[in-house]
Amino acid sequence: MNIHVTPRSIYLCRHGESELNLLGRIGGDSGLSTRGKQFAHALGNFVKSQQITDLKVWTSHMKRTIQTAEALGVPYEQWKALNEIDAGVCEEMTYEEIQERFPEEFALRDQDKYRYRYPKGESYEDLVQRLEPVIMELERQENVLVVCHQAVMRCLLAYFLDKSAEQLPYLKCPLHTVLKLTPVAYGCKVESIYLNIEAVNTHREKPFNKYNRHSLVCFRMLMFPVTQRKLWTLCPNIFNCKVFCIFLILF
Repeated sequence: MNIHVTPRSIYLCRHGESELNLLGRIGGDSGLSTRGKQFAHALGNFVKSQQITDLKVWTSHMKRTIQTAEALGVPYEQWKALNEIDAGVCEEMTYEEIQERFPEEFALRDQDKYRYRYPKGESYEDLVQRLEPVIMELERQENVLVVCHQAVMRCLLAYFLDKSAEQLPYLKCPLHTVLKLTPVAYGCKVESIYLNIEAVNTHREKPFNKYNRHSLVCFRMLMFPVTQRKLWTLCPNIFNCKVFCIFLILF
């Protein structure tokens, strides 16, 4: 239930397109591309046109959000908790490179994207916990613009729109688009504003029926040399497995 007496809005957007976005690489701390800088200026014009009373601007500690906020010409506050999800050993890799170098990790993430944790990195579940102080402070504030990252924006959006853990990692949060959230009684009104600056598409769709309740599951047999005992174990990468696949129905 909305306990604020005066109307307020929370504006969520990602940083402008980054140099690593152009290369299809995840994470990292690169600066803005040419189009990303254009978006930052367009965002400044948008903020002015809205004539928002006492607007606060929050960013992460990462270069691309700071560069975006600096173009607004207003004070901003940096939150380390707003940093992008830590991809660990997969930082600055493309999804194709991850699939080639870490095929089992790639498959495991597709099975449960919310709970999957990158080696030496974070999961969406970890990120949600990290963002709790940010969310609590957002609930206390009036008008706030949060310039953040794709995974972070998904978590914040899921909180305000009451999305499930399964839905959260696949929420669409495109570059160069502002989402205006206006809390109302028992809900939240959402307005999407595209600022007309082209950008790459960084959204990766949920794999179709790969690991749902009715899906192909592969098992491989492990042989223990001493005891000669055989043990069937789940193989996380059904597409590279050379043994066989079975159709598993879960109840």
